[in-house]
Amino acid sequence: MSGIVAQTGEIIGEPYRDGAGNVYNPLSIQPVVVMATDQEALRKIHQRSLERDITTSLYIEEMFATGHDVANRQVFSEFSPDNARVVGMALRADKKIVDKITKGAKLHA
Repeated sequence: MSGIVAQTGEIIGEPYRDGAGNVYNPLSIQPVVVMATDQEALRKIHQRSLERDITTSLYIEEMFATGHDVANRQVFSEFSPDNARVVGMALRADKKIVDKITKGAKLHA
């Protein structure tokens, strides 16, 4: 989600305040849908996003072994769409396009 916010900052609303005056971080003004699927379907979703030139946020398995952003970028650069083990992905586009790209994934329970 952070990659989507970095790309499209206007989707973040105003800070929240509770009845006691405590301040909370702002949230997205648009709904966020979380889906689940297996590795093969996620690979296909990644490929479809590339074919449609949709910029995504991508997390690969090897990034779990790093401890910071610079190391994440380094390990990420060692893989291509053909051999990346994608474990997480975020995208933002027109609903019809997102539906086509994510075909096969189910809503996360």
